[in-house]
Amino acid sequence: MSELRVTSLTKSFDGQPVLHGVDLSVKRGTLLALLGPSGSGKTTLLRVLCGFEGADGGTVEIDGVRVAGPGIHVPSEARRIGYVPQEGVLFPHLSVAENIVFGLPRQQRRARYRVDELLALVGLPAAYGDRPPQALSGGQQQRVALARALAPSPSLVMLDEPFSSLDAALRIETREAVANALAATGATAVLVTHDQAEALSLGHEVAVLWRGRLVQTDSPEAVYRRPVSRELASFVGDAVIVPGSIDHANSKQVICEFGTLPIARAVVGNDVDVMIRPEQIRIVSDHRLEGDGVQAVVEKVVFYGHDARVMLRPLTGERGVQIRVAGHSHPHVGERIALSVEGDVVAYPKGYPGLVEGRLNGWSFPLT
Repeated sequence: MSELRVTSLTKSFDGQPVLHGVDLSVKRGTLLALLGPSGSGKTTLLRVLCGFEGADGGTVEIDGVRVAGPGIHVPSEARRIGYVPQEGVLFPHLSVAENIVFGLPRQQRRARYRVDELLALVGLPAAYGDRPPQALSGGQQQRVALARALAPSPSLVMLDEPFSSLDAALRIETREAVANALAATGATAVLVTHDQAEALSLGHEVAVLWRGRLVQTDSPEAVYRRPVSRELASFVGDAVIVPGSIDHANSKQVICEFGTLPIARAVVGNDVDVMIRPEQIRIVSDHRLEGDGVQAVVEKVVFYGHDARVMLRPLTGERGVQIRVAGHSHPHVGERIALSVEGDVVAYPKGYPGLVEGRLNGWSFPLT
């Protein structure tokens, strides 16, 4: 396992900048989830790190050894990086075992070096080694692709959206197997994904890439609970965003249509946008609220089984909001309910420059 350090990395294609001065550090044994929307530069960054593309500027170091920089471009095969693409891309004319040892020296290929061990590591029986790849499911093929990437004992493992082509149930099963395999080897890994749940559940750290810039690198909980901007809040999960103002009597509180709420961090200014996660908004059993809170009418319910999304129109607000409740206890359309907010919220100063011009759509929207 190795440490990865990226400093001021830039990359352009046909004069169009794709990466803008990216700084990134991945500690030994860490799985970093690189999260971002389509077109944010995630795959380009991964390809530069692997050596498939040259950097225009900046440096890349693996365990203190510079592999990319001014006048330096160490080829991909000399970087000792294991790479798992979006689809496993296994050779159909080779067996599973032959695919796993494909990149090893000839003697190790002949001896099927560590094949049984690697299959066990990714949660597959040793008997699968003699099967052709096309006899395996998509998730099993991705596990074989990971085993192939781990076979040379790489210093780093790069995974480029390896679960995106799998269906939902298989995706969860496969990513758990991959995470377990990486943890068992103590590998340092970078997982590229646009799936927020995937990044938050798998990454020891999450780095968010937005239009070629890293805008936040933190623990999954911090990225979700304290995103640095409104746009990021709406991208990383669902977000209810309502106008508010800082409480003059207590700068650690904000006043909005949901009452007086504690804020996670102090902000400069008075007028703010307040970000609340839908799961923080609770239905109060007693409709006669005392103190802070809000009453609302249920406009729509979407039932998913284990939970339900409830669309509400607060009686004191102009915007509708959505909340998430347990499926067995959801309210009904037309019902008048009372709401309260649990935990602290995040406030963003009005006029604070966001990540991009305009604003992404969160769960705060006009109901018609």
